[in-house]
Amino acid sequence: MQLAIIGTGYVGLVTGTCFAETGNNVVCIDINEEKIKQLKAGKSPIYEPGLDVLLERNIKEKRLEFTTSLEDGIKNAQVIFLALPTPPGKDGSADLQFVLSVADQLSTIITSYKVIVNKSTVPVGTAEKVTEVMSQKLNRDLFDVVSNPEFLREGVAVEDFLKPDRVVIGTSSERAKKLMDELYQPFVRQGNPIFFMDERSSEMTKYAANSYLAMRISFMNEMANLCEKAGANVDWVRVGIGSDSRIGKRFLFPGVGYGGSCFPKDVQALAQTAREMDYDFHLVNTVMKVNDQQKLILGRKVKEYFGSDLSGRTFAIWGLAFKPETDDIREAPALYLIEELLDAGAKLRVFDPEAMPNVKAIFGDRIEYGTDQYNTIKDADALIIVTEWSEFRNPNFERINELLKHPAIFDGRNVYTLEKMQELGFYYESIGRKVIHEQLRNEIKIPHATIVRERGHLD
Repeated sequence: MQLAIIGTGYVGLVTGTCFAETGNNVVCIDINEEKIKQLKAGKSPIYEPGLDVLLERNIKEKRLEFTTSLEDGIKNAQVIFLALPTPPGKDGSADLQFVLSVADQLSTIITSYKVIVNKSTVPVGTAEKVTEVMSQKLNRDLFDVVSNPEFLREGVAVEDFLKPDRVVIGTSSERAKKLMDELYQPFVRQGNPIFFMDERSSEMTKYAANSYLAMRISFMNEMANLCEKAGANVDWVRVGIGSDSRIGKRFLFPGVGYGGSCFPKDVQALAQTAREMDYDFHLVNTVMKVNDQQKLILGRKVKEYFGSDLSGRTFAIWGLAFKPETDDIREAPALYLIEELLDAGAKLRVFDPEAMPNVKAIFGDRIEYGTDQYNTIKDADALIIVTEWSEFRNPNFERINELLKHPAIFDGRNVYTLEKMQELGFYYESIGRKVIHEQLRNEIKIPHATIVRERGHLD
């Protein structure tokens, strides 16, 4: 099938590359000339595991092309995907200016029947707005507008696209339905469903899914905070409720709040949609409030240990991206932590395997950037873990202790077990669990071997 993807951001590039991987001829279109030049050379502007291999292969096989010309890009396409930015406005609603602007441009250059697919996350009623804009200049028989929300998880987006749990398609057109069904059949050969529904229900499904997952995260963060006060261990609470088949195990890990390009924006947009419908969506509003508070929890813990004035203190931060296996820092909790610690007078040295260039574009020389995870912690007063990259899970703890001024670790993702930290002798504060070696609070550094010997673990 001949496809066009307008927009080569995260969703657009993954969508176009994966469609090409299943044999379609795909043209990706973007107004950013530098990005298109980079893509033509086979270099991905985003970090996503597995994407670079597919990108290079499909360019080589001439199934995947890139252009800055909208007219050339859509000329032969049967289906045109809109994968355009929908940033939140001041009121939290999704800004549709890019979607509607492109729809208007398409209406002046389309000459044969095409299916226009909203792949961007858009509010309820957007398909109707796109149809209205295009109908002003284009015969209604020459196009149909379809809603096809994406459910990609950054870090595993290629796998999610190639092997989706489900495909959701909103359309009232039998002609468009037939084309979309043919396009997606190769991805659901193992029996996963394609759900056809009306456009508004499809648009609502995306917001409902992300808001529900955000709610689970915020619920567990609230439970973690309560566990700390009650002397309970949130790890056991999570296991206890996750084994209930009505609840399930996923999205029950407490931490320092959700971030990224989807959850914050989509929850805000759903809340704004509710307000426009004169409905007070109490639960969604609370989810946002809880998440805002949770992003500040590590800063609070650090200040409780070292005092509110952090002048003269240096802290090492491991992890900047909002989650592992991505360089995406949009609404990342690390950004909020950095601002809070800088405001308190601290010096910061940070490390992330992929996201440091993006963070440097925001903070510049206000913070230092480590060359590796150990270089980052040299002479720091404490280590703070914000993103649970795999390489942080089993580090050289003796080396950490030697490099830190104080044997203190603040873990925002519960990467380490309490038993391990008890054995190693670090002051260790995590989320929803008891503090380990609380007697070390505000003490000078004690050599690692001495701490262990005092508890009888070394001869």
